[in-house]
Amino acid sequence: MNQKDLLILDLDECLIHAAEKELDTTCDFVMDQFFVYKRPHLDEFLEQMQSAYAIAVWSSGTELYVMELLAHIAPNIKFEFVFDRNRCTRRFDPERKDHFFLKDLKKVKESGFDLDRVLILEDEPRKVSRHFGNLVYVRPFYGERSDEELPPLARYLLSIKDESNLRSIDKRLWRKGV
Repeated sequence: MNQKDLLILDLDECLIHAAEKELDTTCDFVMDQFFVYKRPHLDEFLEQMQSAYAIAVWSSGTELYVMELLAHIAPNIKFEFVFDRNRCTRRFDPERKDHFFLKDLKKVKESGFDLDRVLILEDEPRKVSRHFGNLVYVRPFYGERSDEELPPLARYLLSIKDESNLRSIDKRLWRKGV
């Protein structure tokens, strides 16, 4: 198959952190009422991933929020698709007593993608609970300038890009493999 594997990126607490109050460090940019902090090494990560994968975004943020964020952090990337909250399914978590937005990858499959060739980066595993085989869990990012999650993640993702079935790989301990 000539088509690149698909890498779906989450935004909030995965690639960026948006806060209503400025943190102890200078933000990367201000968007509406939010101070936005890009995860360290984000630009390099996106560049590396774009060369190896087809890239998409799926956020539980609103459409306007997502599109404005992408204009700031990835203005030159051509995305296969950008899904926002409207493509999520709202669920109630009785243990936590809160609502969250489920990302059901059958919507990606319906768009013509083979789920054996799809990975999704997410900081909240419950949002991808129906598709753990596609999940690459990323530690949540809250604006720390010392964060070093993306360089080893890039090495890992590059190391598995040629596998025949990405869902069959146990990705839970990906940090130990790089």
